[in-house]
Amino acid sequence: MKTPLVAANWKMHKTVRETLRYAHSIRDRMPTVNDVEVVVAPPFTALHALAGVFAGSAIGVAGQNLHSEPHGAFTGEVSANMLKEAGAGYVIIGHSERRHLFGETNETTNAKLHAAIKAELVPILCVGETLAERESNETFTVISRQLESGLVDISPSQATALVVAYEPVWAIGTGQNATPEQAQEVHAQIRKRLAQILSESLASGCRILYGGSVKPNNVHTLSTQLDVDGALVGGASLDVESFLEIVAKSRATTV
Repeated sequence: MKTPLVAANWKMHKTVRETLRYAHSIRDRMPTVNDVEVVVAPPFTALHALAGVFAGSAIGVAGQNLHSEPHGAFTGEVSANMLKEAGAGYVIIGHSERRHLFGETNETTNAKLHAAIKAELVPILCVGETLAERESNETFTVISRQLESGLVDISPSQATALVVAYEPVWAIGTGQNATPEQAQEVHAQIRKRLAQILSESLASGCRILYGGSVKPNNVHTLSTQLDVDGALVGGASLDVESFLEIVAKSRATTV
């Protein structure tokens, strides 16, 4: 059985001071993590501070994005090695907000994935469809294309640590979420496509997270689905109590 992963994506929230307050609280209240993996992705400005508090604990730290190049004249960007030096062990790639608000493509996502793997960061590759695409019955076509293009020239040996997050765009920040059955259907399709692109064994072991208005009151039923291996949590992760409850309920469904 795969160890579930619960990743908090804070997006553009929390100052360094707010981050430190949160980090001390969650570190002190979270028991030793051995049956669920927990990762927090703060803004870049707070990443080093968060990593310092979590040092020596089982809680990981992630960057929310990265540039595909190791250095250069790219104002406002952050490289994989910069993330690592600041204390990150993971990085979110291809989040729907990066794709739809900032024009990132499957090709740029692929370049970033290569950069993350080269730097030995664990990539959390995001895929998902818009409401219009779902209503047009294009969900599987869109996600298959995102996976195929995003994984170009990635070998099974390079993808051993790969995490995939399914985030239906229509459910992010809307209060809506896919039903457990809808999530399972898409996750199963993702696993099938990963087997075709990479290998059966890698697809079987790959953790596929659900991300789309995950909250304490729905994470349990989502996590009980066969192919749902954890959650990518947005707004609900900003509150310590809420996030601790999500972690606890994710753990309870897998032991």
